[in-house]
Amino acid sequence: MPIAPPRPVVKDAPPIITICGDAGTGKTSLAATFPNAVVIRAEDGLKSIPAGQRPDAFDLLKTADDLWEQLIWLGKEKHDYKTLIIDSVSRLEELFVAECLAKDGKAKTLNTAMGGYGAGRQYVAGQHARVRKLCGRLNEARGMAIIFISHADIETMRLPDVDDYQRYSLRLMKDSLPPYVDDVDMVAFVRLTAALRGDEGDRKKVVSNGDRDVVCHATAASVSKNRYGITEPLDFVAGENPFASIFGLKPKRAPKAAPKAEAPDPVDEDTDPADYANND
Repeated sequence: MPIAPPRPVVKDAPPIITICGDAGTGKTSLAATFPNAVVIRAEDGLKSIPAGQRPDAFDLLKTADDLWEQLIWLGKEKHDYKTLIIDSVSRLEELFVAECLAKDGKAKTLNTAMGGYGAGRQYVAGQHARVRKLCGRLNEARGMAIIFISHADIETMRLPDVDDYQRYSLRLMKDSLPPYVDDVDMVAFVRLTAALRGDEGDRKKVVSNGDRDVVCHATAASVSKNRYGITEPLDFVAGENPFASIFGLKPKRAPKAAPKAEAPDPVDEDTDPADYANND
């Protein structure tokens, strides 16, 4: 079969972003500033947003099967959602671990699941990869921006040319990281701005007034990156989207009733949302 010639890329797809940060830094609130958003909730982070400003949301996930059903709904049904928020992939990992142990039946821990030798961890990593695949199809076929939210953790970096140091990363197992770090357009780390205070000779204290910024360029302190040429931290003002000018975002619409997915069709392991893309 002859190879198709290269063609110019006419239009960029909407962004796929991972937002990471410590508890209470406003990750979900930041994600909710993206237009026409709907939330898949592995945890209930929407309580931090005033009721009248919350985006639509599916029912809280109880099992991993609920996740696939909700993703299928977004690919199959007609809707005007422009942003999908998954809150959070850290909590999704707990659901995938529970699913893995349930499939094994005998294993007490992930290390011994699926026959051991790392098979359990690979199963969980494979489920994260499936999430990224299905969300990627929604991004391409339905034109949806994708926002993955993750809690922050600290990892030790051991590199051959520098002393060991620590940095902020996603609260996931190492094998689960690539779909949300390598295969996204941006990893944004939300942090409190802080400064050391104290006279010379006194014990210094870290002081913060509650202001936050968003680091989305490569630094040694956090697993952050972007494909948009951003090289400095962005101000994070409550209710505003710091990426609005970068992505050309329009104002959000008013909230409406949440979507219902009480009786989805049986989930086929090989079914992807893109299979229903022509239903628009």
